[in-house]
Amino acid sequence: MNHLIQQQQLQAKIQCDSAGTSSYHIGSAPDSRMTQAARQQGIILSGQARQFGVEDFETFDLIVAMDRENYRNILRLDPTGVYTDRVRQMCEFTSRYGDQEVPDPYYGGADGFRHVVDLLLDACDGLLTHVTQTTGIR
Repeated sequence: MNHLIQQQQLQAKIQCDSAGTSSYHIGSAPDSRMTQAARQQGIILSGQARQFGVEDFETFDLIVAMDRENYRNILRLDPTGVYTDRVRQMCEFTSRYGDQEVPDPYYGGADGFRHVVDLLLDACDGLLTHVTQTTGIR
């Protein structure tokens, strides 16, 4: 997503961050296989893993989950439902793929990582269109 935001020169207007719902890998760099698959598409991954926290509901206008389990985990952190309308699933924004969730390629081979990068490029393109159209950001 940050790659597309930079391509559109919107980094001063749109803030994007990534966080997991579990405490695994906190502080770790992106998986080397995902880094390689992204690099093949001209995308440089950076950053460190962090865990999604309740404060993120206030920090971000839109929270996007990669799969149903993460979606449910995020909603559990909002028991009163105040922020439910801010939480969406990534595959809602795809136009070329029929996947209902972003698959976890962790235990698969390079093809799985390439598929996830392609799927996310499609979904992020749709997400960026959604954000710019609903907010009027140009």
